[in-house]
Amino acid sequence: MSHLIGTYQCKADPKGRVKIPIALSKQLAAARQEAFVVKRAVFQPCLELYSLQEWNALMSKVNKLNRFKKKNNDFIRRFTAGVKVVELDAIDRLLIPRDLALFAGIEKAVVLSAAVNIIEIWDKERYEKAIDEAAVDFAVLAEDVMGDDGDDVS
Repeated sequence: MSHLIGTYQCKADPKGRVKIPIALSKQLAAARQEAFVVKRAVFQPCLELYSLQEWNALMSKVNKLNRFKKKNNDFIRRFTAGVKVVELDAIDRLLIPRDLALFAGIEKAVVLSAAVNIIEIWDKERYEKAIDEAAVDFAVLAEDVMGDDGDDVS
């Protein structure tokens, strides 16, 4: 699921199923042969959808943490809290587990936003608020994160 592209507005049905848009479904074609993993985001009130391959790569990093350090155990417990394995059904619907939908405030209007190698799943109003709030400082953030790479030869 590397280098996903796009932001998509969808609707959740009363059972919590979200129809994946065709353009995104095509990008997920290889990953859908296996399951996906959905979890709470660390920094935002949204969910993150990982292909099983991406999740396993991330868990390889987490597995290297020394479990005899309390802060590492605390991190692992919090990071994996509520993690669920999910699959797309025959008509490309994703069932968002109820406990995770409650965490993210997802009821009906949903935004699926590609974030490089994962998909963020947002309540539409929360997504728009997060984007609006981030817009104010985005130029400064972009410069801090991407502006000084040490490769400037001029």
